[in-house]
Amino acid sequence: MFSFHVSGEVIISQEPYVCVPNNSSSISRCDGCFASSNLKKCSACQVVWYCGSNCQKLDWKLHRLECQVLSRLDKEKRKSVTPSIRLMLKLYLRRKLQNDNVIPSTTTDNYSLVEALVAHMSDIDEKQLLLYAQIANLVNLILQWPEISINEIAENFSKLACNAHTICNSELRPLGTGLYPVISIINHSCLPNAVLVFEGRLAVVRAVQHVPKGAEVLISYIETAGSTMTRQKALKEQYLFTCTCPRCIKLGQFDDIQESAILEGYRCKDDGCSGFLLRDSDDKGFTCQQCGLVRSKEEIKKIASEVNILSKKTLALTSCGNHQEVVSTYKMIEKLQKKLYHPFSVNLMQTREKLIKILMELEDWKEALAYCQLTIPVYQRVYPQFHPLLGLQYYTCGKLEWFLGDTENAIKSMTEAVEILRITHGTNSPFMKELILKLEEAQAEASYKLSSKDE
Repeated sequence: MFSFHVSGEVIISQEPYVCVPNNSSSISRCDGCFASSNLKKCSACQVVWYCGSNCQKLDWKLHRLECQVLSRLDKEKRKSVTPSIRLMLKLYLRRKLQNDNVIPSTTTDNYSLVEALVAHMSDIDEKQLLLYAQIANLVNLILQWPEISINEIAENFSKLACNAHTICNSELRPLGTGLYPVISIINHSCLPNAVLVFEGRLAVVRAVQHVPKGAEVLISYIETAGSTMTRQKALKEQYLFTCTCPRCIKLGQFDDIQESAILEGYRCKDDGCSGFLLRDSDDKGFTCQQCGLVRSKEEIKKIASEVNILSKKTLALTSCGNHQEVVSTYKMIEKLQKKLYHPFSVNLMQTREKLIKILMELEDWKEALAYCQLTIPVYQRVYPQFHPLLGLQYYTCGKLEWFLGDTENAIKSMTEAVEILRITHGTNSPFMKELILKLEEAQAEASYKLSSKDE
């Protein structure tokens, strides 16, 4: 991983040592390919789903053992077998199959790579340790293997917590969880030179810039749109380390304070001013660093409180399935947040993302596009040039523009999407082939319109 790599090049790819779909009471996925349609439940264990005989056959060596241990449980206990418990069961069962030479071991696919992963046991608080011990005990009861200690299982749960990856589809929607021991060795940076995407269950790391020979390959473990303090907190809580990347070492410097105030702070009272606000030394308000206008703490508290009340309301409305009411409430939140936050606020961006999602579910394409267009400048600001989320946002914009008949802008948006996503996703996946085809169709439509005008 220290040789020269060009932008868009695959640096490394790996199949999971073990993986599970994130099945719940509302959605089930195939254990083999994570598909969610045409599923049939395993008739013996009644826990695992498959989309067809092909996936079932490929998974049979491992599932045969898992099926036996799950079938021993009564119906109620089977319901309590969560994806993370299944992941742990599969970890031990796969180790057994490799030890018995039923499944072959290779240099990049063996249990010793799992043993080498960091567990951070000394950094975990007592409450979390107790939780690991409780679920380890449950795994122990299911497996009934006396040679495995509860401490060992608990340590492996800690390893999974900081080393397992969320398997996402091409549009970065989570599908499941997998353990990729070789990929787990790659370190984190908030300014990475590579990106991790998934092609089915295969984890693929691609360079997003030229990586010189001898330079370390780095990916991001977390959502990087946020202040240094927010990113540091997320990394410390989940991965138990303090980041010292080029972005994080600026913590406390003026550039970093300014960026934090823009991404997570408040806007100037003057609508025509794009300045950022910093807290006064007397803690009574916030002063615009561009024009000097002061916003009182009381005014900010009042708007923030209104936003908080409305946010709680959206949760209640969402659970009732009242989509139109949810939309109007989020619009009220967005209106208040525009008064409260800087135009490049991450909070405002997230509210608009929620609105886009609901409006698209309601097939209100015009309004969804209006909000999508508002998010693009923020995405450009908070993400690097070749970031999958920026590419996907351009793609959403392009699809909506084309659907609404704005072919010219659809071509611009989809071209931007292709330029980014061909680097992060490559060009061979069905998702990318569909995007490139859509762009070509839009271009053909535009040239036809142009030739029709000339006639």
